[in-house]
Amino acid sequence: MSDQARLTTREAAERLGVKPETVYAYVSRGQLSSERTPGGRGSTFDAKEVDALARRGGRREPGPGTPSGELTFRTGLTLIDKDRYYFRGVDAVELATAYGFEEVAEWVWTGEFTHGPRFTAPQQFLDAARLAVDALPVHSSTMDRLRVAAVAVSAADPLRFDLDPAAVLGCGRMLIPTLVGALPTAGKRHRGEGRMAWQLWQRLTPQLPDEQSIRLLDTALALLIDHDLAASTLAARVAASARAHPYAVVSAGLGALEGPLHGAASGLAHRTLTEVLERGSAAPVVADHLRSGRRVPGLGHRLYTGEDPRARALFALLEAIPQASDALAAARDVVDTTARHTALHANVDLALAVMSVAFGMPTEAGETVFAVARMAGWIAHALEEYAERPLRMRPSGHYTGPRPPRPLPA
Repeated sequence: MSDQARLTTREAAERLGVKPETVYAYVSRGQLSSERTPGGRGSTFDAKEVDALARRGGRREPGPGTPSGELTFRTGLTLIDKDRYYFRGVDAVELATAYGFEEVAEWVWTGEFTHGPRFTAPQQFLDAARLAVDALPVHSSTMDRLRVAAVAVSAADPLRFDLDPAAVLGCGRMLIPTLVGALPTAGKRHRGEGRMAWQLWQRLTPQLPDEQSIRLLDTALALLIDHDLAASTLAARVAASARAHPYAVVSAGLGALEGPLHGAASGLAHRTLTEVLERGSAAPVVADHLRSGRRVPGLGHRLYTGEDPRARALFALLEAIPQASDALAAARDVVDTTARHTALHANVDLALAVMSVAFGMPTEAGETVFAVARMAGWIAHALEEYAERPLRMRPSGHYTGPRPPRPLPA
């Protein structure tokens, strides 16, 4: 083996993005092999082996500018940089506007492009999911139905603990259409293509879709597949770190997603746009939010200084749909009115709200689209995490309670 194929400890640490002592920790865990240098001073490492560990996603130590103690993890899935974001190095907006949800999901999962993949729901799993969903109270939300359906399908799959990458990929291709298929339709079923956008559309609105509206929904699904380590994605990775099966990983993500500060944010934007249309202007609606100390929904994103690129892509498609003109004008009115006192740009929640308002979808439609899309991202992160050391996400608590010993309570 040539000298160029061996790395010093410092060089290996730089490639992995960790401290030199962490490199030796990888050796002790069996994740890296090492050879002593001539004379016994220091060790060298196989460059290919180091690169393979880096691709699997070793933990990166806190670097300059990172708050002390903050956990960051190597991932080869999504990069957010300079108001753009990328899936495996390819511009995510370009991917989502050129291809459909299934193609982009396969790219995020495997790094390989597949023409026209189809995700299908096996009948036995679909029956189990629908039986569980049908037993819920009529007032149950879509998120309730998705969570229950995920548990039901999990129970119906005796091979759910198979964490081989091929099995996990097969689970993703089956689970997403099964959960969508378990949702009640919003009106009469209509014939359409087998793609996920068609299947989801008829569960969001009774309105018949056309080519433009399906393309809009398909693009929204593709754009929302992943967005780095959002709260729900971190929850999914923690579950995968404990070697929970893919169904449990998706369930963990759905649980975190339901918070009003994450997936449910588009519902707040939907209500805002509806009120703007009813009152004829954004000014009184924005004033009410400011007076009560609430943030105006659908504006601002901590990862982007300008407009959310996902919102920009969806707005471009909405502009070509006459039915969306009123809702789109209301959204622009909200942005312009708010800009008079603070520089906030539209985010993807506002774009989803324009779509849901324009096509007569329920308030929670944006959250549903978000959840269905992000399931693909959670599966991708599970695949990465399964290749890591188990249970590595085990932080230590900083105890702040009373010091022991204390007397036994009476």
